[in-house]
Amino acid sequence: MEYYGTLGPACGSVQTLKEMLAAGMTGVRLNLSHGDLEENGHWIRMVQEAGRELHSQVQILMDLRGPELRLGRFKEEIQAEEGSWLVLGDGGLPVPEEALAYVCPGDRILIDDGKVELEAEAGAAPSASGCRIMARVVRGGLIKSGKSLAIEGKAVPMPTLTESDRKNIREAVSYGITGVMLPFVRNKEDLLVLREALKEAGAGEIQVFAKIENMQGVEAIKELLPYCDHVVIARGDLGNAMPLWKLPGVQKRLARECREAGKPFMVVTQMLDSMHERAVPTRAEVLDIYNAVLDGASSLMLTGETAAGSYPAQAVEYLVNTGEEALRDMEEA
Repeated sequence: MEYYGTLGPACGSVQTLKEMLAAGMTGVRLNLSHGDLEENGHWIRMVQEAGRELHSQVQILMDLRGPELRLGRFKEEIQAEEGSWLVLGDGGLPVPEEALAYVCPGDRILIDDGKVELEAEAGAAPSASGCRIMARVVRGGLIKSGKSLAIEGKAVPMPTLTESDRKNIREAVSYGITGVMLPFVRNKEDLLVLREALKEAGAGEIQVFAKIENMQGVEAIKELLPYCDHVVIARGDLGNAMPLWKLPGVQKRLARECREAGKPFMVVTQMLDSMHERAVPTRAEVLDIYNAVLDGASSLMLTGETAAGSYPAQAVEYLVNTGEEALRDMEEA
């Protein structure tokens, strides 16, 4: 069983990373949605130093931008109040024009894994330098640069890899990257594009992790399996693609497909979400981890809990101890 944490300010020291590794973490995820490998090289160097000091070989996964929709850059965080209005696009919140073109009146727009929800007033209209729409805040919250964006029920066509992704792939070997995560995998062609880019970069040995984050990926799961090394059941954006009460059944379906095909799979997102602020997780979170292992997961990953939470090492400890307990119980059953 592999246990991953996500790099970020909360674990931004060699000492904290050593504590996480000592607690049983076997690998880390570097989210490249907010910068390239070169800009994030200091994180990798810290991980490698922590691993050397503990004589531990650490897996390093780079999470590409891929075809995921994200907000653009803006200087200050926005506190969106319920019932208020936001301009999306030209002169307002920076939203890709590809997404604006698909927005219709009444569409639900989900930001940051659905933490903030907007309702579009009208479709995109041309302005002086682009397109813009008005949207009402249905569920308020803090909006930050680079966060995920989704239009419920709609798939916006985007290229498999950005130019930034291709640059990072070319540099992956020199940074010691062991695996690459492709967001929003839609079909086998996405994985073939990634495989070809890795091959051209002399990085064909790097493991491919296919993130299932939309219904296209769910429906295509059988055709995807031969073209990836691992499946990632990424419940954040996947939960935006359906009513949340349907998500558990979809997770179980994906796990079953992977088990039957003998394909390793990871479960990720909000495994220990309460540990952003609390030193002890909820009973439901611990049960979620335990059940993911019983379903056959080969790896588990923490995201914001280690990147931005108050208790990164403790979160890893709970993740690992719960996962190992589940494995012991499976052996004894």
